[in-house]
Amino acid sequence: MPHKRSGGGLSTAQQAAKFLGVSVLSGVVLAGIALPAAGALGLSAKGTASGFQDLPGELKRPPLSQASKILDANGGLIATVYSRDRTVIPIQQMSPNILKAIVAIEDARYFEHGAIDLKGILRALNKNAQDGGVSEGASTLTQQYVKNVFIEQAGDDPDKVAQAVQQTVGRKIKEMKYAIQVEKELGKQQILENYLNITFFGEQAYGVEAAAKRYFSKHAKDLTVGEAAMLAGIVQSPSRFDPVNDEQESIKRRNLVLQRMADLKDITQAQADATKKLPLGLKISKPKNGCITAVNGAGFFCDYVRNTFLQNAAFGKTKEARAKRWRQGGLTIKTTLDPQAQESVQSSISKHVNKSDKVATAVTLVEPGTGKIRGMGQSKPYGFGANESQINLSVEKRMGGSNYGFQVGSTFKAFTAAAALEQGTPVTQSYPAPYKMDYPSPVQTCNGEWKNDPNDLATVQNELPSEVGPFSLKQAAAKSINTYFVAMISDIGVCPVTTLAKSMGVEMGNGAALPQVPSVTLGAATIAPLTMANAYATFANRGTYCTPVAIESATDAAGKAITVPKTQCTRVMSEQTADTINTLLLGVVEDGTGSQAGLDDRQSAGKTGTTDNREAAWFVGYTPNLAGAVWVGGGPGTSHLSMENITIGGEYYPKVFGGGVPGPIWKDAVSGALANKPAPNFTTVPIADPVQPPDPAGTPPPNPGNPPGKPGHTAGATTAGTGKPPTSPTFPPFTLPPGIIGGANGGGNGHSGGVTGGNR
Repeated sequence: MPHKRSGGGLSTAQQAAKFLGVSVLSGVVLAGIALPAAGALGLSAKGTASGFQDLPGELKRPPLSQASKILDANGGLIATVYSRDRTVIPIQQMSPNILKAIVAIEDARYFEHGAIDLKGILRALNKNAQDGGVSEGASTLTQQYVKNVFIEQAGDDPDKVAQAVQQTVGRKIKEMKYAIQVEKELGKQQILENYLNITFFGEQAYGVEAAAKRYFSKHAKDLTVGEAAMLAGIVQSPSRFDPVNDEQESIKRRNLVLQRMADLKDITQAQADATKKLPLGLKISKPKNGCITAVNGAGFFCDYVRNTFLQNAAFGKTKEARAKRWRQGGLTIKTTLDPQAQESVQSSISKHVNKSDKVATAVTLVEPGTGKIRGMGQSKPYGFGANESQINLSVEKRMGGSNYGFQVGSTFKAFTAAAALEQGTPVTQSYPAPYKMDYPSPVQTCNGEWKNDPNDLATVQNELPSEVGPFSLKQAAAKSINTYFVAMISDIGVCPVTTLAKSMGVEMGNGAALPQVPSVTLGAATIAPLTMANAYATFANRGTYCTPVAIESATDAAGKAITVPKTQCTRVMSEQTADTINTLLLGVVEDGTGSQAGLDDRQSAGKTGTTDNREAAWFVGYTPNLAGAVWVGGGPGTSHLSMENITIGGEYYPKVFGGGVPGPIWKDAVSGALANKPAPNFTTVPIADPVQPPDPAGTPPPNPGNPPGKPGHTAGATTAGTGKPPTSPTFPPFTLPPGIIGGANGGGNGHSGGVTGGNR
C-alpha cells in the first residue's frame, strides 16, 4: 500500500496537517486511524468537509439496555431478565482504580485533548505508514463511547451491529463529528461514566458494575488496583483477554495495564510490580438471566408476565415498541404471585407427580374478585432438558401455552347449570337421565340448530350402568351424570351456555369460540387451566367475573411508574345463581365425586372432570378467597395417552378419575396457599331434592320435575332399564384439531367431540 498520496510528494504526516487546515475532521485525518496511507482514501478535502457538515448535528443516545427484575407480590425476586446484563451506576459508585486503569490503557491523554486527539492521529499515521498496516489506532475514549452508542442503537440486529462497527470512512467521520458534540454536551467526567456503563467486558457483562459482579462477585466501587487493571484490559478484545477462557493471556494484559498506570504515576512502580505477581483472584458469578432462573418453579409464570408485557398496549402502542422497551430493560415489575401459594403449588406437584412420569400436571391459582394470579406451576420444569418444557400447560396458546388447551370433561357442566338457572330453570329440575340415550334433536344454537344424524345417531352414556335416573340437579351435579346435563343443554339450547361461559372468559385454548354442539356440556372444548380457574372464581365472587392479571405495578429504569393494566370486573350472573352453584358444588366436594379434594379447615366447592379414554382428568375448585384448576394428562409431545393401569408419582392407578388424582393435588396446593389465612364461608341457598334415589332393581320412580313425554327427552326415557348391553356411544359431530392432547374420538364411531364416561 502506498505511503504517499497520488499526484503529490508530501509525506503522510504533511498531507494530514494540510488537510487539517481545511477541516478538523478531514477524511485524510480519518484515514490515519484506520489506514496506513491517506492516498488510499480517494477523497478530496472539500468533499470530506462537505459530507461532514451534512451529517445530523445531534447524537441520539438510547437508554442503555439493562437488567429487569421480576418480583413476587411481597417484593421478593422471582427472576432477572435482560437482553444485556447491565446495571447503570453513577461514577461515584465506581472505584477510582477502574477510572484510572481504563484511561491509562485506552486513552492516556483523555483529560488533555478534545474530542479528537490530533497528536494521537499524527502518531498513528506515521506508525501505520511505517508498518504498512494498521498497528495503532487513535480513537479517543469519546469516540469509542460514540461507537458503543451506535452498537446500542443496533440492538440485537446482527446486520445493524455489523454496520455500527465496520471500518469505513463514512462511519469514522460520523463518529468523530458526534464525539465533538458529545464532549460539548456532557463533559469529560460524564463521558467517562457513560463509557464505563456501556462498554462490553465479555462473559455477557455490559458495564463495569456487571463486569465486577461477573468476575469478582463484588460491586464496582470495591475493585482493587489489580482487579480494575484486569477489567480495563479486557475492553480492547473481550474474547482474546477473557480471563475465564485464557487466564495467562489475561494476566499479561492486566500487567500491561498496571505498567501503563505506573508510567502515568497513577500508582507507584512498586505497587505495579507487587500486583503483577498476584493471581487474578477471580470469583466468578455465572450469568443468571431469564425465566429459566426463576425461583419456586415460577419460570412459566415469569414467561406469562413477559408475554403480558409484549402483548398489552399499556406497555407500548405497537408490538415493536413493546419489544424494544422489553429489550432495553431496566424495569422493575412487581407481580401478583404469592410466594406462599407458589411454594405450595410446587410442593403439591412434587408430592403427587414426578417430572419423569408419562403424564404431566398443571396447577393455577387465582384470587376471586381481583383476578390476581397467585400461583402457577407444572410437573415438567421450565427448561430445555429431558422431561422439561417451555410450553406453559396452564395458559392459552397466545400466552405461550399448548396449541389448543385440553378437553375439560365434566368441569364444564357448572356453566350449563348456571346458564339454565339464569334462563329460569328451577333448581329442582329433574330429567329421566337414563344410563344411555340418544342426543335429543334438534337443539337450538347461536346460529341455528343442531340436529342428530338419523343414519348415525349420536348417543351419550353415564360412567356406570347403575347410574339410572331420574335425577335432580343436586344429585346430577354430585354424581356428574352425563345424560342429565345433555338433557339440560338440549332443553335450554346451546347458545345460553356458550354465551355465559364466554362472559366468564372461557374460550378455546387457541382463541377460537366454543363449539355450538350439545356435547360442549360434557367438556368437548379444549380450554387452558388458567381460563378454567378464573372462570370458576366468578362463582366464588358471587357472579362477578374479573379478568386475570399478573402485574401489580412497574417502574422504568429511572424509577418512574408505568401504568399497568388493571382487572376489569363485570357482573355476568345474579348472586342468586352464583350462590346456588356454590351450594351445588359444595355438595360435589362434601359427598360427591370431588370428596378427595375437600379441605379440612374451610368450605370448598368444585367439580371433577375426566375425558374420553381418560386422556385428561381435572379438578376445578374454589373457596370464597381462592380458586384453582388442576389438569392431569399426557405431557408435552404425548398425544392421546390413556390413563389406565398407569403409575403417577410412584403410585399405581387402575383408572384415573378427576377426583382421584387432580383432587388431592388441588387439596394440598390450596391448603398450603391458604394456611393461616381467613376462612370465610359461602353464602348458600336451601335446595329441595324432589327426586328419590332410583330403585336398586332399576325401575325409575315417577319424575315430577319432567313428566314422561316432554319433547326432546322421550327417547332418553324409553331407553332406560331395557337390559340391553351398552353399545359404543356416539356424539354430535365436532372436529377437534389434529394431534390434540386429551382429545376424544367419540367412542369409535367417527364423531369427534364427545366425552364418554367423563364424569368423574
